[in-house]
Amino acid sequence: MEIKSLIASVLPFVLGSLYAVYNYHQVHLGYLILFFIASSLFHMATNANDNYQDFLHAPRDAANQEFLEDTNVVGANQISIKQARTLTFGLGGISLILGIWLVTQTGLPLLWMGIYSYAVGYFYAGGPKPISSGPFGEFFSGFTMGFMIFWISVYINTYDVAPITWQSTLNVLVSAGLAIFAISNIMLANNICDMDEDIALGRHTIVSYFGKPVMLQVFAWSYIVGYICLMVAVWIGVLPKLSLLTLLSVIPVLKNTRQFMHKQVKRETFILAIKNASIICLSFVVFMGLGLIF
Repeated sequence: MEIKSLIASVLPFVLGSLYAVYNYHQVHLGYLILFFIASSLFHMATNANDNYQDFLHAPRDAANQEFLEDTNVVGANQISIKQARTLTFGLGGISLILGIWLVTQTGLPLLWMGIYSYAVGYFYAGGPKPISSGPFGEFFSGFTMGFMIFWISVYINTYDVAPITWQSTLNVLVSAGLAIFAISNIMLANNICDMDEDIALGRHTIVSYFGKPVMLQVFAWSYIVGYICLMVAVWIGVLPKLSLLTLLSVIPVLKNTRQFMHKQVKRETFILAIKNASIICLSFVVFMGLGLIF
């Protein structure tokens, strides 16, 4: 279930909660805890589904034998299809029950946010045309985890005091921009490292369309755009000024980005994208939290 990747959903959850406190001065702690449990369970269900679907649909030929037996967790650990399916839909089912109950307490907007998120979670690797096998995987991963989790955290805390408007949604989107781009770069780094394997498995990600050199530039510039979103959010007054200290994370992020652009090997340098996302989001949480205190 790739527990280490939970950082991609936990930190946007915390950021959204801090945003609600800063702008609306309230938290519904009980609902927030339930949402944290539901989103974490669904994140694990989505990761399990990715591995399960990849194993299920990978071509059974000599070229993919290493992927089936050594790379994919289902084959490498000799997990049966039934076990994988039970785990995936069991986690997703518990998450769904919690989510539906939260809808009954907070209102229909959460239902539409949830339908979108669950659809992306399943069709990311499932269905006849999985999102992860096409050119839009980075967008959906970054937008869904970086923005939707952030936005739902805001909504659950403010549903009874602040209606959803285009302006409020735009403010949340800009505030979540740094997390969106940092998380989408995890997927992009994965696809850059796996380009040859993906092509062998019949996947045509954005890297196969534009090539590694172009997408490496996109990888680097995505961080810059994210930092610009942070500065804009502070400028319009929806993030505390101390959040700007998150810019200090540029130093380790730049170092890791240069290292990744020099060498793209899944087992050696893909972890750098996860480190960057962790450094960025954790710094964001710390300095936004200090902004709330001071």
